[in-house]
Amino acid sequence: MTRQELLKRLSDIEWDDFEVKETSRNELPKSIWETVSAFANTAGGWIVLGVAQKGKNFEITGISDPERMEQNLNTVLRSNQKFNQIINPVCKKYNFEGKTVLSFYIPLAEIKPVYYNNIQNTFIRRGSGDQRATQSEFHALFRDQAFGAMSAKTVEGTSEKDLNKESYERYRYYLRTMNKLLPYNELNDNAFNKKLQIVKDGKLTYGGLLMLGKNEAIQDSFSDFRIDYLEIPGTSYSDASTRYTFRIGEHENLWEYYFVLMQRLRLYVDNSFRMGDMGFAYEESPELDALREALVNMLMHTDYFTTQRPRIRVFTNHIEFHNPGALPRSIQELLQEDISQPRNPVIAKLFRCAKLSENAGYGFDKMLIWKKQTHNEVFFETSITTSTVTFMLQPEKSTPKEGGQIGGQIGGQINDQLIDKKAIPNDTRNEFTFTEIQTKILNLIEQNSQISRKSLSELLNINSSAIQKHLENLKKNKIIRRAGSKTRGGRWIILKKNS
Repeated sequence: MTRQELLKRLSDIEWDDFEVKETSRNELPKSIWETVSAFANTAGGWIVLGVAQKGKNFEITGISDPERMEQNLNTVLRSNQKFNQIINPVCKKYNFEGKTVLSFYIPLAEIKPVYYNNIQNTFIRRGSGDQRATQSEFHALFRDQAFGAMSAKTVEGTSEKDLNKESYERYRYYLRTMNKLLPYNELNDNAFNKKLQIVKDGKLTYGGLLMLGKNEAIQDSFSDFRIDYLEIPGTSYSDASTRYTFRIGEHENLWEYYFVLMQRLRLYVDNSFRMGDMGFAYEESPELDALREALVNMLMHTDYFTTQRPRIRVFTNHIEFHNPGALPRSIQELLQEDISQPRNPVIAKLFRCAKLSENAGYGFDKMLIWKKQTHNEVFFETSITTSTVTFMLQPEKSTPKEGGQIGGQIGGQINDQLIDKKAIPNDTRNEFTFTEIQTKILNLIEQNSQISRKSLSELLNINSSAIQKHLENLKKNKIIRRAGSKTRGGRWIILKKNS
């Protein structure tokens, strides 16, 4: 972080990866350990010492003995005396009119959870604050210690007989047709299964089971295995006229789910694309490619060992891919680099051999083609326990081009009368004049999607009722929307930025 970047941040509120702390008597502030734990468990961040927050403003107070303070912090973090993991911070020193400020970058830990003194002192970052991890968040952090390893582990009590014969044969046929030069195509079934880690030591791996296994065998290890897909006639559950108008039923495994879901998602894009029974593309569509990448990304990176389930929800103004399991790095890092670190490498390889996913990275670039093609936003979000990709839709795309049953599963005709016309937003590209306060509200929401009305009121020094009126105006004009709970646990989504 350069001096200019520090100054820019000090002119704003605290970010989710940036926190200032005032020091007294040249001692480290007691709350610093909570922030170290939170940054190490969440996405990394900067701790700045020698700066005090006074209301909405920051005041540089300085540090009298910066060398000693730097040494003290490094000594604690680079030993196992206080924290359960060794942390290697990056330190930078700044001088402001004779006052010294220190900043320490705490990297995201490879092994989590990171806590100090005892396991109860496990913290995560929420918005611009540190919060003690809940039991489910702690368990998610603990599971992430096995990130990338579980899909290759064997499932006791299984064998090749637990593979779904039809799915397996279709998969091999698909590879021979769509990836003719793949060397694995020449292998017999036994060698093929070993090479792709579908089978190991005579047992199915978790990845092989989930991808190509029989449903009853999958249910033995994952008692509620399913991929949820719902079409909802509203911009949220709260304004929907009915809970859903279409839902996909249960299928054998991930390979079968993939084709059923792609058949449905293709109804929401502009193209003359046609997919045959095996999913062969007779005409390419960049929009469909973006949705395909999001679908495969979700299936490859879902934490199947949690009680949550991967879910696709199609609202009247957006499609949301939501899966349990955090990403291994921050969204910013994954967008900037081709980091290939899937949660389920066996499943990832099986999809990539079929040329249904990018060979490197997380496919974010491919997903962002959606914005270029449709002029609608794509949002990426991640937390300790979940990851979400949201594709915004134009109102006319909110109803699929055809309805009815898919793959013989639960379904029904999508009737225009079932769609709440009032719930369909106006074109979000229409002009809207932002007031100064509304611009500030949008900026704060962009920095912290979970910011509360009370926090907005305090930061902008405006009474809560006035804030509520501005929020209602922004929602009415389809500038923002509320996702999830209207109180705790909900978040704001920006539909249109003030350009």
